Amino acid sequence: MPAQYFRTLTGKDRTAEANKQLGFSLAFVAGATNAGGFLAVKQYTSHMSGVISAIADQTALGDLSLVLAGIGSLISFTFGAACSAVLVNWGGRRRMNSQYASPLLVEAILLLCFGLLGSHLALQEALFVPLTVVLLCFIMGLQNAMITKLSGAEIRTTHMTGIVTDIGIELGKLFYWNSENVDATAHFVLANRAKLKVHGTMLAMFFAGGVVGAMGFKHIGYASTIPLSAVLLVLAIVPLVDDLRLRR
Repeated sequence: MPAQYFRTLTGKDRTAEANKQLGFSLAFVAGATNAGGFLAVKQYTSHMSGVISAIADQTALGDLSLVLAGIGSLISFTFGAACSAVLVNWGGRRRMNSQYASPLLVEAILLLCFGLLGSHLALQEALFVPLTVVLLCFIMGLQNAMITKLSGAEIRTTHMTGIVTDIGIELGKLFYWNSENVDATAHFVLANRAKLKVHGTMLAMFFAGGVVGAMGFKHIGYASTIPLSAVLLVLAIVPLVDDLRLRR
């Protein structure tokens, strides 16, 4: 049944398969949000490596306004991750079914608000750009911390650096020639094909989300985040309803 599927996907009882499937969905959402956000404010918000490098560059160039903007993005991402950890730990201590779903609900609400109000806020450009960057960084931090805690730090969905690195490592193993002219006790180099498949799918979902997000923003505008909000709500709703039923 669909309800049982979503209960397995985002509920408190975790399996490796459910973690992977949820990771694929969230990678798509992150890719779409990141790409659409770039078209809105000309800045990527899903990873902090570039933000920290930009802070260093602008510090060297003496541009205080851009330094402060970068610090604001960094703080917002960190605060989003911290809020996600608070929600997950709070729900975990109370044995709630929605301990992992609650950050997704918050993310869905924030994306919905952005989709509904973005076109109006864009009229105030001086205020809109920094607020949008802060909001999207917060959302990405929120999502990344949730999937990190849920998977035991095995899955990341908002940035692909680690995933691409792991793909490269496994490809190196896959094409490695195990010569027989070595010590007989040497281990054969074997690629983890299952891991390669998971990371390849995660990368493909992030890319597909980026294409959809960019096309959506190009043709629809800020309202293109509303379907993303709906996806997150569908992922989160069953464990949340389960907790409401238990409270009653």
